[in-house]
Amino acid sequence: MFEKSTWIRLPRNVVVGHGVLERTVDVIDDLHLQGRPLFVTSPTPRRLAADPIAAQFEARGIDPAIVTVETASFDAVETVIETAEAEEVAYLVGIGGGKAIDIAKMASDHLDMGFLSVPTAASHDGIVSNRGSVPEGDTRHSVAAEPPLAVVADTEILAEAPWELTTAGCADIISNYTAVMDWRLAHRLKNVEYSEYSAALAEMTAEILVDNASMIRPGLEESAWIVTKALMSSGVAMSIASSSRPASGAEHLFSHQLDRLAPGAALHGHQVGVGAIMTAYLHGGDRGIWTDIRDALASIDAPTTADELGIDDETVLEALTTCHAIRDRYTILGDGMDEQAAREVATRTGVI
Repeated sequence: MFEKSTWIRLPRNVVVGHGVLERTVDVIDDLHLQGRPLFVTSPTPRRLAADPIAAQFEARGIDPAIVTVETASFDAVETVIETAEAEEVAYLVGIGGGKAIDIAKMASDHLDMGFLSVPTAASHDGIVSNRGSVPEGDTRHSVAAEPPLAVVADTEILAEAPWELTTAGCADIISNYTAVMDWRLAHRLKNVEYSEYSAALAEMTAEILVDNASMIRPGLEESAWIVTKALMSSGVAMSIASSSRPASGAEHLFSHQLDRLAPGAALHGHQVGVGAIMTAYLHGGDRGIWTDIRDALASIDAPTTADELGIDDETVLEALTTCHAIRDRYTILGDGMDEQAAREVATRTGVI
């Protein structure tokens, strides 16, 4: 008998475009959410987006509770949970970049209440995915959670975000190429569960950015539109797969290991972009897609070398030869790379 089943949770509303921040309360009305919200934000996003949204609520006689977080941590998640319980709020709204949205996502999952995602930077696909990421010490934890009930992404605000955050988001999406390659390999060799639809969607998002790399430029709202659509699709792909596999392979293991060896040296998206260049080379050699990845990253001013990451060559090599042990996830790296082999790959791809 056929017994396979799945339960896919996706945002009900995705509102993207110029000036849509003004429609946040309308989006909440459409979801039939009632009661007092709790905003989870950080200092700059509070000024840019949280305060204007709060004014929308205040015009209706509702005073939102607000938690402003400085850094992403499990302590911050606990603070949000405690505030939500003390203030007797009905739902959460994550407003900001990665840390605010991931903290809101994880807190709402613990509280078993819905949350909205209002990104102010197109820096990662967590704005719509079913996973949260929080650093702890010298490692980073990826935690399963519910995706947002809705996403409100104002491209006018996103276009004004620091350019390096946008290029990091682009690089994160472009790395879907190698994540899917690793996923297929794991399916063939280890019988890891695999979704053709989710993989195709993840690859399509990478293709959108590679094909439109020449259009991604600082301060252009059209660029924010392209990048945000790709981030949305990538997050949906993970929700469909109920796994981060569509967007996380060896290139992410490489980035996580860099976080341990050189914490704070570079943005996550930039690290996975450089990792994708090398792991794509491992998948395809001289005739692989690695040159397309490298050229697309260079076109949008994203790092393609260790030097541009601000990380020395030896640290990159150490990360590449040891990152396979971070988690039980089969990738092209298998049970690890020999140091000389790693040096050859990094040299041939121009990373070092």
